[in-house]
Amino acid sequence: MAKVISLFNQSGGVGKSTLTMNVGYHLTQQGKKVLLVDMDPQGSLTFFMGLEPTELEQTIYESIIGDRPVPIHTDLNGLDLIPTNIRLSGAEIELVTADLRDFRFKEAIEPIQDQYDFILVDCPPSLGLLSYIALVGSDFVLVPIQTQYKAFCGTELLLSTIARVKLRPNRQLKIAGFIPTMYSSRNSQDIRALGAIQDQLSPMGQVFDPIPRATAYADAAESHQPLALYDPKHASLKILNNIATHLEKL
Repeated sequence: MAKVISLFNQSGGVGKSTLTMNVGYHLTQQGKKVLLVDMDPQGSLTFFMGLEPTELEQTIYESIIGDRPVPIHTDLNGLDLIPTNIRLSGAEIELVTADLRDFRFKEAIEPIQDQYDFILVDCPPSLGLLSYIALVGSDFVLVPIQTQYKAFCGTELLLSTIARVKLRPNRQLKIAGFIPTMYSSRNSQDIRALGAIQDQLSPMGQVFDPIPRATAYADAAESHQPLALYDPKHASLKILNNIATHLEKL
């Protein structure tokens, strides 16, 4: 069975979608079969992977709400993808009264779990029901966190949500680690925030080396490519590879 790992942070703009694609790609380079799932109605991951969200007739929405088989797009730079689009935003309301809502995501991916080594889930930037059901269906949670003091302070709400999921619907959920993102070694605020992240969060899980702020990530995403294909010599690739290696050992 695949290891299901949700990339989760209630804040937007921390690099979740970019990391999901890039970490997934590095896992494929280590010989793993990887499926990405876009659970963010904004559809950034879907777009980054080369699909146009507005043109899709079948997405994760139909699987969660309509109980249809998950639509898998295969071999997108070696990765498979279950896409999404804006229709998924309506699921937040529909799930309120849905039967067994907590397990809708888990049941949607169960039939295909044995086809993959890893399933990486790009959660929406919120503490709503979509993030909640993704965590219920996951084995691990990987937390990207921007190296800013405000972002660090927001981890209390994030950790309380993880604790709420572990309390009953998914007692096996574990933290795979924290990924500091958008880091600048020339910015004193980033340096202080990184120190706080390392000091306060390392007892709860692995704190990886920080991902530096770089326009190459956005450029690669706009080209619908992982960074390793867009810029094979980029300095961040070693960090991404180390994250993938750590996930292999979970």
